[in-house]
Amino acid sequence: MQTALTELVGVRYPIVQTGMGYVSGARLVTATARAGGLGVIASATMSLADLEAAIDEVSAATDAPFGVNLRADAPDAPSIVDLIIAKRVRVASFALAPSPKLIARLKEAGVIVIPSVGAKRHAEKVAAWGADAVVVQGGEGGGHTGSVPTSLLVPQIVDTVPIPVIAAGGFFDGRGLVAALAYGACGIAMGTRFLLTTDSPVNDAVKALYLGADLTGTVVTTRVDGVPHRVLKTSFVDGLQRSWGWARAIRNAGRFRKLSGMSWPSMVRQGLAMRHGRELTWPQVLMAANTPMLLRSAMVDGRPDLGVMSAGQVVGVINDLPSCAELIERIMSEAHDCLARLSATARGAHDGYPVESR
Repeated sequence: MQTALTELVGVRYPIVQTGMGYVSGARLVTATARAGGLGVIASATMSLADLEAAIDEVSAATDAPFGVNLRADAPDAPSIVDLIIAKRVRVASFALAPSPKLIARLKEAGVIVIPSVGAKRHAEKVAAWGADAVVVQGGEGGGHTGSVPTSLLVPQIVDTVPIPVIAAGGFFDGRGLVAALAYGACGIAMGTRFLLTTDSPVNDAVKALYLGADLTGTVVTTRVDGVPHRVLKTSFVDGLQRSWGWARAIRNAGRFRKLSGMSWPSMVRQGLAMRHGRELTWPQVLMAANTPMLLRSAMVDGRPDLGVMSAGQVVGVINDLPSCAELIERIMSEAHDCLARLSATARGAHDGYPVESR
């Protein structure tokens, strides 16, 4: 299936595995790339050395294109960009809009730039700055998300920007891929669906919690880091919603500092950077700075009672753990079957009703 996404990036299928902290490492990205999709390494929860090792591991395992996701506001963003360029990574994706200077630097080096957005004005901004494509995530999506449904946001942005649009938020099968193409998108991006594969490094007990969730099993909260964040409903999140303040923020910040090796001054600087342009209280700033700790507790340590689990609403309709290869093959088979049915329906409608000549 050829679309603007496959032509731009060089992958076989218009399917993107998004960057997820502690999930999208070398193992998952390699499996996705080998299966014909675009795998994306999540750098936000990696040191520069760990990221370099992950890039090298994927590059050694496959010659298929892959990408690296980074936060434009991260203190080490310039160093990550240097590494992406030096390692000849095909795609740089961004969780937050990169600056025009950053986009220009990557494009000059031949790197494809694909930011993620959740609003029309953000899509217009990055398109004007030279982004090659944009991932548009609707409110159904996991992690940081907005309130506009994918079914409304994607067509709006497709009609607005002159660059390829990749649809995200609520996708899990071939019917969704066809729907995205009908909206005018050039492919789909999925996080939760790839998290729930055998190639995902997430703890099996945590995967079981995801599989047990229904369509009402997620909640959007600002209590994690001060901005809307869709996560799995757990007793920990319930407690976070009820009781939240300095004590919890400082305790988690201390745990993250010990794990990451960051100094308190470094954490304060990172918190200040994240506070810029946002109306966050100081406890929220501390929580935002150590959100990786909350993710790690659940996703790596298998302790959902001590952390958060980002999840899209699509978790409620996922009930199995295929490999990445099985998942992508299934999606493409479903998509082609769906297109064939639609084509047959269109032919039948045409045969049944004469076309008026003018």
